[in-house]
Amino acid sequence: MNEKQNTIDRRNFLKTVGAAGLSSVLVSTGAIADPNQSNAEGKPQKPKYPQVPKRKLGKTGVKIPCLSLGTNRLDNQVVLKNTLQWGVSYWDTGSLYVGGNSEISIGKFLSKNPDSRKKLFISTKAMRARNLADVEKSLATSLKRMNIKYIDLYYGRHMLSDPSQLTDELKQWARSAKERNLIKFFGFSTHSNMAQVIAAAAKLDWIDAILTRYNFRLRHDAKMQAAIEACHKAGIGLIAMKTQGLQIKTKEDKKLAEHFLQRGFTEGQAKIKAVLEDKRFSSVCVGMNKIGILKENIAAVLDKTKFSQADMAVFKEYARETCSGYCAGCAYICDSALPDAPYVSDIMRYLMYYNSYGEQAEARRLFAQIPTNVRNKLLDMDYTLAEARCPQRLPIRELVAEAVSKLA
Repeated sequence: MNEKQNTIDRRNFLKTVGAAGLSSVLVSTGAIADPNQSNAEGKPQKPKYPQVPKRKLGKTGVKIPCLSLGTNRLDNQVVLKNTLQWGVSYWDTGSLYVGGNSEISIGKFLSKNPDSRKKLFISTKAMRARNLADVEKSLATSLKRMNIKYIDLYYGRHMLSDPSQLTDELKQWARSAKERNLIKFFGFSTHSNMAQVIAAAAKLDWIDAILTRYNFRLRHDAKMQAAIEACHKAGIGLIAMKTQGLQIKTKEDKKLAEHFLQRGFTEGQAKIKAVLEDKRFSSVCVGMNKIGILKENIAAVLDKTKFSQADMAVFKEYARETCSGYCAGCAYICDSALPDAPYVSDIMRYLMYYNSYGEQAEARRLFAQIPTNVRNKLLDMDYTLAEARCPQRLPIRELVAEAVSKLA
């Protein structure tokens, strides 16, 4: 069967998904059985949904679905229910997601559907934990909210950007939590200085998994690739987030979107598939707070099309053309150039939330947490050195001014 005759005609598939729903399309293409039809023996067949493929999570001995549900903006019971029929059984949450309501929503679901717990792989994060007492308290709160006895994967450090925070004391706490059967596996999440912290983790024997920012742009970052390879060889499970690689400003999106629509994929689907081409990653964690988004992403990972070198070249060219609008999270570079205001990487991320994610209120809330004395002098600082060192050639002064205008 050639690509034009792929099992599911991807262009029609994507169009129909929006109108009829994923299950209807798969029935029509023969990918699943129609429950209204009889089998060869004349007996009605039960609905059978294709399951999202699974991959090994490092050396943990478990397999997780290659598409996981990010719940940063989710407290929707209907979405939770729908994930399970397709095998999206890895749910990622955090202690402060939706003000705590994400975990509470999961708890409500599991109270009504207790048998679902054994099907699920749940991860959560100790957000804003300043010390081990905070980590312990956050874990207890998460367990209570979700009405569960243990967390499958606990990120005891959230948004880790400094390898020095991977202390022996944290190692002992992780071991204790496992011995008390409160967690099965331990890891951390990272949004900035990813290559540095991932490379440091590869040298440790107590990190089970890492949730890291990763997308088609970072496939060409030599330091990031070396760190990922080191972790992969060490048996540390890798999970990708922020897979869309959204930039603050772009003029090239139309060209990228048109190329992949010709291939049968939306831009978002193509970006997810590009990450999953890297087999070192066990899963992509994607925020899916609506049924339509969930089904669109499921369709992408169920499709077996492999991207060609030409497809990946389109991504590479797009990344090169739009790099001046995308902050790669190398905070240590800006921090060294602006020691009195080590917040530039954060500000770029908040501006991305505002411009690309439509999360204006959240972006303003986070911006307001920057110390007042720093916020007050952002427009008066000299960003020349930071701009000169920035590998993405970001117009930092311009973007900071935009952030102050929109977020202050």
